[in-house]
Amino acid sequence: MKIPFSPPDMTELEVQGAVNAIRSGWITTGPKTKEFERQIADYCHVKRAVCLNSQTACAEMALRLLGIGIENGGSSFDEVIVPAYTYTASAAVVCHVGAKLILIDSQKDSLEMDYDAVENAITENTKAIIPVDLGGIPCDYDRIFAIVEKKKHLFTASSNLQKAIGRVAICTDAAHAFGAKWHDKMVGGIADFSSFSFHAVKNLTTAEGGALTWNIPSADDEELYRQAQLYSLHGQSKDALAKTKLGAWEYDIVGPWYKCNMTDIMAGIGLAQLERYESILERRKAIIGRYDAACKMIGVKVLPHNTEEHQSAGHLYITRVPGISLEQRQEIIIKMAEAGIATNVHYKPLPMMTAYKNLGFNIKDYPNAYRQFENEITLPLHTKLADEEVEYVVEHYSEIVKNYV
Repeated sequence: MKIPFSPPDMTELEVQGAVNAIRSGWITTGPKTKEFERQIADYCHVKRAVCLNSQTACAEMALRLLGIGIENGGSSFDEVIVPAYTYTASAAVVCHVGAKLILIDSQKDSLEMDYDAVENAITENTKAIIPVDLGGIPCDYDRIFAIVEKKKHLFTASSNLQKAIGRVAICTDAAHAFGAKWHDKMVGGIADFSSFSFHAVKNLTTAEGGALTWNIPSADDEELYRQAQLYSLHGQSKDALAKTKLGAWEYDIVGPWYKCNMTDIMAGIGLAQLERYESILERRKAIIGRYDAACKMIGVKVLPHNTEEHQSAGHLYITRVPGISLEQRQEIIIKMAEAGIATNVHYKPLPMMTAYKNLGFNIKDYPNAYRQFENEITLPLHTKLADEEVEYVVEHYSEIVKNYV
């Protein structure tokens, strides 16, 4: 067998979604994007959502709406806390807006960041925390909210939205977690801001794309939406749809801003995916159950996808083979590849990457993140996997790994 790591799950429904957008004559941001935003907001139980061209754009948008960083009228001393064990997008957005990046080590035996270290890292300059719902599993929102409430006496707001929140903002990187729940609340409606990814490898895809949601009761949802629209389309006072109305050509540019909008072709695919999404989540849950049983038998550690506290979106199946070296991890990956099974590693901690080394970060300061990385292997988890392919992965992984544990 040949088992790819994460192919997109496309059906005729998605084909027709894209075709209908093309045939409509409206292919950039328009009615389908607006409908997709409405359905995303309904799904996450929030009033508004903004769909953009990537999760990265969405995460950066949250920081810009908050006025964080020198690029937004804030300060170069503004600090944003991010886990060291994540993909670069979580941290790069902090650099994009001209704020100071604070990386936090993982917990001793967990991929979540060390919340005690987060609490200790908060200063009078801290403006936001970007926790990560890694693999589709919600982070400990109770602990994070407790931390920012405990530390709110240190907080000084530098924008109206920061004043409305009244504490350090929680801007979750929920790239993996569309459809996840924490205490029966949908991710997307828990943190102050949540940014989702609809990249080609994600559970729900628009090829590229993302959505930003927010849950700030004291803020004006319509004004936040309006500001996000301005930021995402050059600061243009009318979007293209509004400008096409007869006689309505005139517009203003109210700020020299950005270009990161979603197209209706992308939204057409997304709307089709959303129709099937509950069955997609159920299939992922079933595969996770089979993997869990197999890994328990061979002594491989896995993430707790579904518990009494949370329900995962089941994006990544991250495993850890206790005690193996980097060389042994690579041997396992190669042996799986020889069997036709693509695996992956999630993630190489940011302080190991050149860009973050150049910012002064050193992996020696993040020992827990490194220990999580050195024996991590991610198995293929997607809805194109047939039952016999799942069994094939289980059989070969079990047979290979038993020689290392």
